[in-house]
Amino acid sequence: MKHWLFKTAICLTASSVVPLLAQTPAAQPPSAKPETYAQTVTADDLRKHLTILAADDMEGRETGTRGQKKAAEYIAGQFSALGLRAVVPGADGKTSYMQPFTLYKKTWGDFYVKAGGKQFVYLKDFLTNGLIALPQETNYETVFVNYGIVDDKFNDYVNLDVKGKAVVMLDGEPKNADGTSAVTNSAEPSRWGKPDSWRYRAQVAKDKGAAQVFIISAANADEFKRLLTERAALQQRFNRLSLKAGQENVGTVGTFMISTEMAAALLGKKTAQLTKAIEQIKSKGTSTVGKLAGTVAVKAERKDENVQTENVMGFVEGTDKKDEVVIVSSHYDHIGISPDGQINNGANDDGSGTVSVLELAQAFAKAKAEGNGPRRSMLFLTVVGEEKGLLGSEYYTDFSPVLPLANTVCDLNIDMVGRVDNLHENKSPKDNYIYVIGSDKLSSDLHRISENANSQYTQMELDYKYNDPKDPERIYYRSDHYNFAKHKIPIIFYFNGLHADYHRPTDDIEKIDFNLAEKTARLVFYTAWEVANREERLKVDSNKQ
Repeated sequence: MKHWLFKTAICLTASSVVPLLAQTPAAQPPSAKPETYAQTVTADDLRKHLTILAADDMEGRETGTRGQKKAAEYIAGQFSALGLRAVVPGADGKTSYMQPFTLYKKTWGDFYVKAGGKQFVYLKDFLTNGLIALPQETNYETVFVNYGIVDDKFNDYVNLDVKGKAVVMLDGEPKNADGTSAVTNSAEPSRWGKPDSWRYRAQVAKDKGAAQVFIISAANADEFKRLLTERAALQQRFNRLSLKAGQENVGTVGTFMISTEMAAALLGKKTAQLTKAIEQIKSKGTSTVGKLAGTVAVKAERKDENVQTENVMGFVEGTDKKDEVVIVSSHYDHIGISPDGQINNGANDDGSGTVSVLELAQAFAKAKAEGNGPRRSMLFLTVVGEEKGLLGSEYYTDFSPVLPLANTVCDLNIDMVGRVDNLHENKSPKDNYIYVIGSDKLSSDLHRISENANSQYTQMELDYKYNDPKDPERIYYRSDHYNFAKHKIPIIFYFNGLHADYHRPTDDIEKIDFNLAEKTARLVFYTAWEVANREERLKVDSNKQ
């Protein structure tokens, strides 16, 4: 009920939109040529803004952090200085450029395993794959099941009931004396011998009723310690955030990666005894299924921590078609500070897209101030939480669109437009391309407008490599435009490709090609100008998603 009242207050229902954005008598398209305002988008201005947004004092702009909020204030200040309207309703009846919302950080409380008189701690002694929630300490019997394989040649569960028990197993697969797979009898490993084989082992164990799954890592002691350190660093860097509170889709059966020493404790043996048994299994094919057993206690407490964050947006009202809106978007968050203290400034990802949005906002604001404003309204939307799973744009589209999605004509999304990737490095000129993704997925009108704008004004190479639904990178699904596309709103995603500095502290402003960023931003401008000023709204006439 509260959610509905909030939406009503910001005029989201179709009936409430008409009085707010009432039609005015038919207006002519702007008399000025679009080149007049496209030329206000400059490499120098892009550099000026990016020097601020990608500076160390923004601390990598990670969602919910001090640096992200500082970046949000800068963007809002720019929208205000340009004369864009604030359209996000506040509790005090005033409007704001900020759209605040709450994310929920999924963290661990007490997470440990007790066995053999010892307590083993998550990321210090063991890893997990997937999520588990056991708020109370729970006891289980343990049983060893060799490799945990069920195959035509091997069945490590034969005559063994593991229901309600914690199974302990080896990683990998049995080998012949010559080192080949005993499952395939060839040098080609079976699915049990591949890096992701834990998935099969865990699923088989769960299907047989196992309460917990412990897999003994094939890594030696030093390698396993390194894995623990790496996972701990990743956990700190990529905290899982969600728009929903609570531990949805979390089960009670965990898959644990453990050391031989920890496995010995689970099975009530000394490390040397278990090591000897494992060597015999590997060298002689000896089976110890069901012969090694013990007890274990597990507690895996999950918690939510509230993270307050905000999208930032500015509005240019249209003339005679003001109830329809064209969105130009980017994400302004990045991945913050690495565990070693290095700042990930995200100059290209997505500082380059965000400063492009600021420049386009300036161009349309100037056009409106000079009596050549767009017929349709423009919303310049910079979102947060993209690096955490497209969360800011999802919040806008799925929970709180400030302007009705039914009236949203398209989204032009700009994410990483300031670098040259290795596929274009040796071309001449190398900085005259952009990947155009999704232009034809929902609207043939939009695709045609994009092509014509480029042909008439910018003459860039429009590369459609990542538009191919079979492309393994699946780039179409990896930026904020997708949250509009899933609602059948036409989109274009502008992208310069991946590079060696992607998600690294070396993604700095010194490596940005501002001429490329300028060309791309101007292409977006010309496309937006046509979409905003044409007589007919874009038709949604295809579904190639």
